[in-house]
Amino acid sequence: MYAFSVIESLGVFLVQEQDLDGNKVVKEVIFGLGEKTYRYCKHISKQRLPNLSSDLMKKGKHFILIRNPLNILPSLDKVIPPSFLELGIGELVSIYSELCELGKAPPVIDADDLQQEPEAVLRGLCEDLGIPFQPQMLKWEAGPKEFDGIWAPWWYRSVHKSTGFSKSRQYPLTFPSAFYDLLEQSLPFYNMLKRQVRRTVGSHQPLLPDPPLPVPANKKILVWVGDELLPRDSAKVSVFDSVVQGGDAVWEGLRIYDGKVFKLDEHLDRLFDSAKAMAFSNVPTRDWIKDAIFKTLIANGMFDNAHIRLTLTRGKKVTSGMSPAFNLYGCALIVLAEWKPPVYDNSHGIKLVTATTRRNSPNSIDSKIHHNNLINNILAKIEGNFAQAEDAIMLDKDGFVSETNATNIFMVKKGTVLTPHADYCLPGITSATVSIIRFQLEQLGPVYTCASFQFRAHKKLYFFKDIFVVFGHQYSFQGSSGFTVFKFS
Repeated sequence: MYAFSVIESLGVFLVQEQDLDGNKVVKEVIFGLGEKTYRYCKHISKQRLPNLSSDLMKKGKHFILIRNPLNILPSLDKVIPPSFLELGIGELVSIYSELCELGKAPPVIDADDLQQEPEAVLRGLCEDLGIPFQPQMLKWEAGPKEFDGIWAPWWYRSVHKSTGFSKSRQYPLTFPSAFYDLLEQSLPFYNMLKRQVRRTVGSHQPLLPDPPLPVPANKKILVWVGDELLPRDSAKVSVFDSVVQGGDAVWEGLRIYDGKVFKLDEHLDRLFDSAKAMAFSNVPTRDWIKDAIFKTLIANGMFDNAHIRLTLTRGKKVTSGMSPAFNLYGCALIVLAEWKPPVYDNSHGIKLVTATTRRNSPNSIDSKIHHNNLINNILAKIEGNFAQAEDAIMLDKDGFVSETNATNIFMVKKGTVLTPHADYCLPGITSATVSIIRFQLEQLGPVYTCASFQFRAHKKLYFFKDIFVVFGHQYSFQGSSGFTVFKFS
């Protein structure tokens, strides 16, 4: 791992031929007078000396070259016994942080990218450093150079045989299991720097721009995964987790209003019921889950207009496979809290289509289990997207209205509130709350078998997902209010 500086004037030196006073070397050799416009200095991070003048960091223009430890360790062992200090990756992160604090965030380039697309990477680097790119940077004469240094016989054998950048290996070397722990120690530091690499057009993956977030503030959120809070980009589960292996998890959507979690206990009741129906074992306690929720909200400062996607997975498996018998680590909890305003337009209504995808029959997949297997809903949502509608109404196997792909649905007819049977869908917690309000307002109608044409015949339909203005009457609950009018296409 290396840090580099580009200084006015060109020169190289061997430490053993110079004064051993580091500050004198910095002053007279690195920043001393020279004949060339640019001076290129290579610094090995593991050999950084303490108590050097701050000029080394403050002056010149710096950039950092990194290489994946996965590719370093198999070959490094042939030259020197590998260690975390020998890799120098920790010190390199320290150097990067120091330069950022000085307002001089250095460009970072990855050796694999440099080998794959040398011209693109070097052009980008030169642009970042404010120096001209020259085609001569891509080729050189084979053989040793007088300025290589005494380490050249050990480190530069393959370089001396080259005349340009060679492509990186298509397949890696077999990784020595003896270095597995060292790889685990060093990869987080490498990945931290890897995220700073300038993106170039290469052949590894298609280059896509970072999409804008619906709420920019969600870029820097903390997410609860397992038993800890992690930054957004570090919040991940194991590839052996059941939610990855088979979408095997249960979940709840929670809304935060005025410092309160709407119907938290009711949502947790349903979460535990779903986990029991799926025969989850080693399920965390209610108090532990509540504690994780509150810690996540407080850490993010989310006390209003926020939403939580609460997921309980069956947990990590000892080996890949479908059987829950492989799940021996216990369940894993994910608390994903985001700033999230109302999803739908509450002032002008939304456009719906009727999906051809039917709701699950309880004979196959019972939708009353709030499971992560949402392919049925997703297929209907895809139809809505293709039709440029906000959502899609889903019918049951007999062709009667069940719900939308995401919410329960209500209809008002002659002052009476009607809603479809919940035989093929999840009876919503918010829907149950609306029914209580309907009863209080004496507008409670029967649970109704509704054909799609009956819904189309009405100008106003209501669909509830933690929103409260009910049938022309203002009703507030924990700071939330609103209604949505449906417009059919």
